[in-house]
Amino acid sequence: MKIMRAGSQPSGPGPEDYFTGQVRIDPMFTAEAPGRTSGALVTFEPGARTAWHKHPAGQTLIVTAGMGRVQREGGEIEEIRPGDVVWFPAGEKHWHGASPETAMSHIAIQENLGKGPVTWLEKVSDDDYAG
Repeated sequence: MKIMRAGSQPSGPGPEDYFTGQVRIDPMFTAEAPGRTSGALVTFEPGARTAWHKHPAGQTLIVTAGMGRVQREGGEIEEIRPGDVVWFPAGEKHWHGASPETAMSHIAIQENLGKGPVTWLEKVSDDDYAG
């Protein structure tokens, strides 16, 4: 058994290459082999969001606070709220972030299949974010 204490890993900003706006990432866990999962609490200030991206083994988001937005390529922008769980299948291009007026936090869980848990793509434009 291993207990990973809250706050035992430093918070960091979401890198500008992959995020728009103010984003804080609080690492929660990285599984030891043979496990492949990792998780982080990600907090987006109003209007902040990820770039388009995809995950080779998919991604699960658990919304913990605020109000946010998610979109998969070719789909509509969807509103997400605390308690919602969002699943993006392997390879599905998507983005997620806060609503324009309200911050949002979620726990993001993904697997690393050996080449990293995420492939980052282009940023979401202001027009696309606005819908």
